[in-house]
Amino acid sequence: MAAQRDVTAWRPRVPGVVEVFHAHFTEYAYPMHVHEAWTLLIVDDGAVRYDLDRHEHGTPRGTVTLLPPHVPHNGAPATPHGFRKRVLYLDTSRLAGDLIGAAVDTPELRDPLLRHRVGQLHTALARPGDELEAESRLTLVGERLRTHLRARPEDGARSGPALARHLRELLDERVVEGLSLQEAAGLLQAHPAHLVRAFSTAYGIAPHQYLNSRRVDRARRLLLDGRPIGEVATTTGFYDQAHLTRHFRKLVGTTPGRYTGTGAGHRPRGTAQVTST
Repeated sequence: MAAQRDVTAWRPRVPGVVEVFHAHFTEYAYPMHVHEAWTLLIVDDGAVRYDLDRHEHGTPRGTVTLLPPHVPHNGAPATPHGFRKRVLYLDTSRLAGDLIGAAVDTPELRDPLLRHRVGQLHTALARPGDELEAESRLTLVGERLRTHLRARPEDGARSGPALARHLRELLDERVVEGLSLQEAAGLLQAHPAHLVRAFSTAYGIAPHQYLNSRRVDRARRLLLDGRPIGEVATTTGFYDQAHLTRHFRKLVGTTPGRYTGTGAGHRPRGTAQVTST
C-alpha cells in the first residue's frame, strides 16, 4: 500500500480558531514538536499513538484528544492503514493557559457528547456563512472541555429570560449583517456559553437557528416579489446562493427555485407551488 498524505487546511472566520486541519496519513510520523495553540483532535479511522510529557498515549475510538500548547509531543499511526483525523487549533481566548497542567495529566477525554459536538463543529466550520453556528458550537465545546479540566464555569449574573430577550433584540437589529457570539457577549456582559444556554432554554432554538429563520422569512417575501435568488441571498444576509438554499430547504421544505416556480409553468406572480410529501 502506497503511503498517503491527504491534507486540507483552512482558517475560518471564527474567533479563537487558529486553523482547521483534516488529514489522512498512512505512514507519516510526526517528530517531537510544539504548537502555540491548543490542539483539539478527533480520529475518524485508525488510531494514533503519541508521547506527551514523556508518557505514551493513544487515541481509542470515540475519544477526544486535547493537547496543550507549548508541551512537546509527536504522533504516528497505530494501525497498518494509518489514520484519518480532524483537528482544531484553538488560541488561549478559548482555553486559558492555566489549564495546561490538567490537559497534560488527562489528554484523552472519553465523552460521547463532547465527541459528537466536536464533529458538529467541524461540519459548521466547513460551511461558509455559518460562522454564528460554528461559534455557538465552539462555545459549548469549550465549556465542556473546561468542565473536564476542572475549571469553574463563568456564568453571567443576569437572569436567563432577560438575557435571552436582549440577545433576541440584538439579533433582530442585525438580521442581515449578523453579529458574532463574542460581540454579543461583550455587549450583554455575559459569558458566551451562558448566552447560548439562556437563549436556547427561552426559545427552544439556538441563536444561529433563530437568525437563519429570520433571514429565510425575509427571503421568502423577496422571492415572491420576483427578485433573483442570488440577489436575495446577499440581501438577506446569507453568504451566497448555496448558503441560502441549504437553510431554505431545511426550513421551508423545498428549494428557492421550486418555491418561486422556476421552470414550473405559468401562474400569477407572487404565488408559490410547494409540493409536500
